[in-house]
Amino acid sequence: MQPSEIDWNDVRKHKYGHLLESASQHQEATDILELGHFTWDKYLKETCSVPAPVHCFKQSYTPPSNEFKISMKLEAQDPRNTTSTCIATVVGLTGARLRLRLDGSDNKNDFWRLVDSAEIQPIGNCEKNGGMLQPPLGFRLNASSWPMFLLKTLNGAEMAPIRIFHKEPSSPSHNFFKMGMKLEAVDRKNPHFICPATIGEVRGSEVLVTFDGWRGAFDYWCRFDSRDIFPVGWCSLTGDNLQPPGTKVCIYLNKNGSTGPHLDKKKVQQLPDHFGPARASVVLQQAVQACIDCAYHQKTVFSFLKQGHGGEVISAVFDREQHTLNLPAVNSITYVLRFLEKLCHNLRSDNLFGNQPFTQTHLSLTTTEYGHSHDRYLPGETFVLGNSLARSLEPHSDSMDSTLNPTNLVSTSQNLRTSGYRPLLPTCGLPLSTASAVRRLCSRGSDRYLESRDAPRLSGRDPSSWTVEDVMQFIREADPQLGPHADLFRKHEIDGKALLLLRSDMMMKYMGLKLGPALKLCYHIDRLKQGKF
Repeated sequence: MQPSEIDWNDVRKHKYGHLLESASQHQEATDILELGHFTWDKYLKETCSVPAPVHCFKQSYTPPSNEFKISMKLEAQDPRNTTSTCIATVVGLTGARLRLRLDGSDNKNDFWRLVDSAEIQPIGNCEKNGGMLQPPLGFRLNASSWPMFLLKTLNGAEMAPIRIFHKEPSSPSHNFFKMGMKLEAVDRKNPHFICPATIGEVRGSEVLVTFDGWRGAFDYWCRFDSRDIFPVGWCSLTGDNLQPPGTKVCIYLNKNGSTGPHLDKKKVQQLPDHFGPARASVVLQQAVQACIDCAYHQKTVFSFLKQGHGGEVISAVFDREQHTLNLPAVNSITYVLRFLEKLCHNLRSDNLFGNQPFTQTHLSLTTTEYGHSHDRYLPGETFVLGNSLARSLEPHSDSMDSTLNPTNLVSTSQNLRTSGYRPLLPTCGLPLSTASAVRRLCSRGSDRYLESRDAPRLSGRDPSSWTVEDVMQFIREADPQLGPHADLFRKHEIDGKALLLLRSDMMMKYMGLKLGPALKLCYHIDRLKQGKF
């Protein structure tokens, strides 16, 4: 059968044919395929759009099965140095994709690959083809220790068996895409997400992938045979999680509520009035990080959390070290509310967050102080969170619950959810200029919400003793235009000692900075070394 004759719906029927034998089973299949409130059939009709035919993609016509397991070892190309083949560990699974971490690297450089990618192979493939396994870029140990590290890593490890690897599909003969076609695509800035997208432009062998509802902030060009783009319906077939187009959430802070014994009320007062509108995972990260930043002892809040997979990173400083942790990947406001409700219950600061603005004194912000723009603001879903929340969530075990320390988790019952879309500025209840400033503030890392809490703490201190948080404060205070890059220093765990060793080429190569910001930072670091800060 020629590719053009394949009906993607036929593949779907074949894949889920065993579910369609009765009315109840049909409903179950419908629930699987609809992915929450978003359905492709309805969306295509509403937008008068057509899906890109399956033969446009370098993907298997029947998606490959994923039989990998967490902790399995395999060989993978280093995405930051594609000439090197390294040992990788499976640290996450979703649909037909693997989240991989190169052994000897840290958790800041995880990457995703399809199970039928040619870039992953069974252990032994490199040696079989006359190659040698290499340490990953940024290997944490001395290079001379690599052979012994490799032996220890593979000794007793579970190797992914050859039978679960799949042959990579062949590329289409040429670029069949046309402008306006719909597809599903990996969000490269948040690669654990696959989102509805549109072909915005076709240029030779490349296509412009535009994400529906995101106003161009995350668009990218790629080759027509990229493995990051999929036919409409791919996620429903593989069990991967498709993000609805332009879904935003917004959580409001109750500054007049009880902060409990663990949070400093003065620091809470310095936070913005709301987090978002933004993706659910971003809002969750901002809210949790704010709780950590406002704690009398950051270790207390951190102890209530467990390592998740696929979500945003939060950090805390205690025992003279910085500790980082991944939150779970979330795609629904329901999960965000459940997570925050349980965390706040442990902190004994119930009713700290809500879905409606609280009556309180707004922050005095200026557009020059928080000039970092953001482009992802659209209406989100409205949910009830407040006095009724303790009674509003159905108790059940899921990946969200596993990322909270279960010692003091609250048991809840009943299910209450109100959905709908709300315009951005009216719900904020702020004048346009103030709302704009708050919105810019909310788009930045939540450590920035506390910029003024310890303003004088750096003066007179030896920079080599600075923590990562101190370094971030230094970056923001040295030049407000560099403020948006401060989160990179958290991501790369750069404290005072590391800061003094940085050079512009290192910042450009390893941190992804452009030449201008890198040179500015070097200027301020040199002044710091001369004692002029």
